[in-house]
Amino acid sequence: MKNKYIEQFEAKQIEGKNVPEFRAGDTLKLAIRIKEGDKTRIQNFEGVCIARRGNGVSETFIVRKIGANNVGVERIFPIYSESLESITVLRKGRVRRARLFYLRDRRGKAARIKELKK
Repeated sequence: MKNKYIEQFEAKQIEGKNVPEFRAGDTLKLAIRIKEGDKTRIQNFEGVCIARRGNGVSETFIVRKIGANNVGVERIFPIYSESLESITVLRKGRVRRARLFYLRDRRGKAARIKELKK
């Protein structure tokens, strides 16, 4: 059980953020605030969410994209991070598991995820 002061602090961290509903397999577009010297800018990172873990303030998710020269790039983001400007869900993926680490071994068409249609 957590200390009541820690719980209050964590509740304040969470209350200002609006996080969309997403899960592993969804294609996300993240706007990340990057600080360079005294200037800040927004850079987009678009890829497939391959895992979520944790809960509360410490919850994180892993996003994987294919970068230049077909090199896979994975980044881990805390959901309630100050550097995350926005999270946009572009596609809902139809997957049957919560961790998609098998995508690391796949290339091209084998790495595709079907879209969930409603």
